[in-house]
Amino acid sequence: MILPIVAYGDPVLKKKAVEIDKDYPKLEALIANMYETMYGASGVGLAAPQIGLAIRIFLVDASPFAEDEDLSEDEKAQLKDFKKTFINPVILEEEGDEWVFNEGCLSIPDVREDVFRQPKIKIQYQDEFFNTNVEEYDGLIARIIQHEYDHIEGVLFTDKLSSFKKRLLKGKLQNISKGKIRVDYRMRFPAMSKKR
Repeated sequence: MILPIVAYGDPVLKKKAVEIDKDYPKLEALIANMYETMYGASGVGLAAPQIGLAIRIFLVDASPFAEDEDLSEDEKAQLKDFKKTFINPVILEEEGDEWVFNEGCLSIPDVREDVFRQPKIKIQYQDEFFNTNVEEYDGLIARIIQHEYDHIEGVLFTDKLSSFKKRLLKGKLQNISKGKIRVDYRMRFPAMSKKR
């Protein structure tokens, strides 16, 4: 089932999410719905706060980046096969010289900005069967994970921009929170939630 994606301005996007255990109600259906929602919006990652749940879960499918002509065959193969569910993740390490990449977010449609992040991460998480894993990633996969991880920490990519950039985006972000934007996927806007 495709769920509405929560838009910029909703308080759930600024909350630090809480851990869950394997008895979380209807977890398997939730994960399936999150994947369907992400694919329906042509996303490469989706975190639970983006569907209104302040819990520590996000998923990533990096395969759309495998089409990038600028990547090596090794990088394309790595991206093409990367699909994972991260439950209760903790980034243990981030290292390397920061690099810039133009990021966007399903909760902030039509806004793309350059964001600096470190290229390598080490992350501990549980998969959908609640097996604990510790893995290292770099490049685009690390970046997607860092972006989604920020969501469960209550951080948006726009929070990482300079105050000058934020001022330039202010009107656009206010319009998104009021639902004054056209998107080709279901969204839930804060302004509409208050009217109920």
